[in-house]
Parts: sequence; C-alpha cells; structure tokens
Amino acid sequence: MADAGQDILIGIDAGTSVIKAVAFDLGGRQIAASSVANRYASGADGSATQPLDRTWDDCAAAIRGLGDKVPELAARTAAVAVTAQGDGTWLVGAGNAPVSDAWIWLDARAAPTVRRLVNASDERSRFETTGTGLNTCQQGAQMAHMAATAPELLDRAEVALHCKDWLYLNLTGIRATDPSEACWTFGDFRSRSYDDGVIAALGLSGRRHLLPEIIDGTKTTHPLTAAAATRTGLRQGTPVSLGYVDMVMTGMGAGVWTGDLNAACTVIGSTGVHMRPVSTEAARLNAEGTGYIMALPVPGMVTQMQTNMAATLNLDWILRVAADLIGEGGISPSHAEMVGRIDSWMAASRPGAILYHPYISEAGERGPFVNASARAGFIGLSAGHRYPDLLRSVIEGLGMAARDCYSAMGALPLELRLTGGAARSKALGGVLAAATGASVRVSAREEAGAAGAAMMAAVAVGIYPDMDACIAEWVTPLLGAGAAPDPELVPIYNRTFPAYRQARLALEPVWDLLASAQESAA
Repeated sequence: MADAGQDILIGIDAGTSVIKAVAFDLGGRQIAASSVANRYASGADGSATQPLDRTWDDCAAAIRGLGDKVPELAARTAAVAVTAQGDGTWLVGAGNAPVSDAWIWLDARAAPTVRRLVNASDERSRFETTGTGLNTCQQGAQMAHMAATAPELLDRAEVALHCKDWLYLNLTGIRATDPSEACWTFGDFRSRSYDDGVIAALGLSGRRHLLPEIIDGTKTTHPLTAAAATRTGLRQGTPVSLGYVDMVMTGMGAGVWTGDLNAACTVIGSTGVHMRPVSTEAARLNAEGTGYIMALPVPGMVTQMQTNMAATLNLDWILRVAADLIGEGGISPSHAEMVGRIDSWMAASRPGAILYHPYISEAGERGPFVNASARAGFIGLSAGHRYPDLLRSVIEGLGMAARDCYSAMGALPLELRLTGGAARSKALGGVLAAATGASVRVSAREEAGAAGAAMMAAVAVGIYPDMDACIAEWVTPLLGAGAAPDPELVPIYNRTFPAYRQARLALEPVWDLLASAQESAA
C-alpha cells in the first residue's frame, strides 16, 4: 500500500514514435504527461533499428520532464510501471551493455526465414501452442534469422529482451519479460510459460539460455536502483512494475476487458490493433494460423488479436498527397488543416464506390494474413472519380480491414471500444461502426497505454485488490455513450466486404510476383 503522501502512479509508454511518462492520481485521473520523440533508422535491406542506450536516455528524460511539471513528484510517487512497443529483439550482453542496435517490430529482414519456418512440419504445433502466427516482427523470427545469417550477434548476447524489458532492466537492474510477449513468441498462452517445443520449432533450442525470467507486474515489483534514481529524479527504492506489451496495456486502459465478452477494442494508431477478450479455454485458433493470443493481466483471460501493419499511416499518406499538390501552388497546409477537411470530402463522395486495401507498410501485412509483400492499392477506379472518392475509399479500407480481422476471430463484436490518435474522428468511427455492424464507444482516456501499465502498478502495490476493481474506477467511467451504426451504410458495406476479401485473396500471388521482380531489379 502507498505511504501517506504518495498519491501518484507513473506509467511509462515507450512507443515507436514517442516515449511518454504520465502521472495519474490513485483513482486514475491523469495529472500531467511528458514526452520525448523517439527515432529509428530504416535501411534499404528492410532493416528498422533503434539504439538501446538512446532509448533509455530518452525514457529518463521523459521522466525528468514529468518532474518539471508535477511538484514533488519523487516524494509523491507510489510506484512506476513501464510498457513499450512490442516484438523486436533487444540483445544485451556482458555488463548489461547492448550487443547492437535493436531490431524493432518494423524490421522486415526476417522475411526469408519466416517463409521457411511457416512451411516446416512443426509450424502448426508451434501455432497451436502460442496461439500466434509467425511474422517478421517477432523476436522468435528475428532471432531465428540472426542464427542463420548473423550468429555472432546471438553469441555475444547474454539475454534477449523487448523494449519495455530493456527499460525495466535500466530502472531496476532485473532481466525479465512479461507473460504476454514471452508466450506469443516462445511459450504456451495457457500456462503462461516458455515451451521447449515452440523454441525447437524456431530452431533456437541452443539459444534457450537467452530467454529471461517471466514475471507478472500485478504481483511482482522491483525497487528503482540508485543509478536509475539519479537519471530520472525519482527516489531510490520506488517500486517498479513491468507491464505487459503496449497493445495489451492500451487495450486494458481503453476497455478491452470490463466483464463484457461481446465487446471488443480497436486501437486506431499508426497500426490497427483489433482485440476481443475470451477465457483461456475459449480462445479460438483459426485455420490460417494467423493473429495473436495474448495473456491479459486478469486471471484466466486472454485477448485474441489481429493487427494491421498500417492504419492511420494510410490516412496520413492520402492527406499528404493532397497537401503536396496544394503546396505546388505556393500554399503549404498543415496536417491539422488537411484533417479538418476530411468531413467535407467524405460528404462529397459515394460510399463503397472504390475498394482500397490498406497495406501501405513496407513490411507488408500481418493481420488477418501474413505476407511481407502485400501492398496497398485501389480497385474500381473510373474517370468520374475524384480525390474525395479516393479519401473515402482509404477510410473505408480501414473499416474493411477491421472487419477482416474480427471475422478471422469468430463472430463480429456487438460493441467496439475505440482508442488511438484517430479514435475521435467522426468519419472514421462511423465507417468502423458500419463496417463491423457494432455500436461504437470512444474511450476518453488520453494515454491508454500508460494508464494500463499504471493500473498494473496500482494492483501490485495494493491500492486495488485486483485488476477488475481497478478497471471499475479507471476505465468504465471513461467509455463514452454508444453510437449505433448508420443503417444506410451497413448494407452497403455488407455487400462490399466480400469483394474486398476476394480481391485480397486474388492479389497475394500478384504481390509476390511484384516483390520478386523488384528484388531482381535491385
């Protein structure tokens, strides 16, 4: 239990673009936030890397920045919790020094290894144990590729961590990971432990020693070290909780679990994350071997998940196209100004006129299918179409992608809780509701990922007896009123979706041929 005068919990959320430190009071009200821009490097070979030391420096800077905004932050902090971008490989060697820059989740170099592994005889067994389809983002795939192409990296490593694990190491001196990331990559989601058969299926039995201890941050904390206290401005000994991966924490903060099995949660950020809660026993494994099953910090509960590699990145692209054209006339509209035009462009377009597949990421797609060669495209263009029609089709493509993902997990949800940077877009929310047939509730939680992590710390230090009690105060009151889907749009999208999915299936060999041709040209 927090000491007298300790009335703040800090949640750290180290995303791909921003590292945030957020202060909450013990009842979940956000007090202040501090952020530092995050950066990574991309290479022509598909690499996407991030320096470990700089990531810790930026995290510490974000915490110090929070101290500049909150009086007596160090004395008032009851606990700290950390979550971060998922997947990726953060190798640490002797003296807890980085072995190399981290391969983050956007790194696509493991694609050849993934193609080899998914065709192996033990792939289905691996999938049924982890509940997770193999893709280039994951640490298992990346380590298997390193073992085949750069074994010296693994030779120099003493432990393989994820981003949040690396930050936890710097905060506490403890090498550990959480049940969510450990089990979808190397373990069994039912037992929440490592599985030797999974590790063998990845060809990594000889690297088993690199996997850290699994700890649950709702039950276990470690004290902030003296070195970390100096770097962050917090008090030595402050309890630190290791959160689950950012997707789970964001879902928890936004309402993926409030006791309603008919509700689901979609995160509309740079990526699209589609989650539905189920009991461990009821988790559904699809025939295609795709998606994730991730442990929730609630006993007996997991979330089935499908993730689009790109969500608002598609919208950013189509708006940037218009801004570039406008800019040629001597005007340079801001992104906010372009966003402000969306509703008028939507009003000037016809629903369901053009198909758009939102696979604009250079890493391809991972949900509800895995293909590193998948690419975005328009289908159904005619001479009468104009820019508003293209914009609408991109937004509708995000709705179709969400439906595609939820369809792969079973029946469509009755209610959809939305969070993420674009969650408050009326146009996008309306399309998502009509595409899935679900009523939509928008979470008013500003920093859902940091809140989810802080909720774990609140349970760990005894402020709440369990996560359900914390959710009742931190989450449920912030869910907005439900908005029913537009009855005129629902039948249009019901007719459109089969064409969207059939085109997606038909295009897979085309994408592969195009990728092969481009590789030959390069």
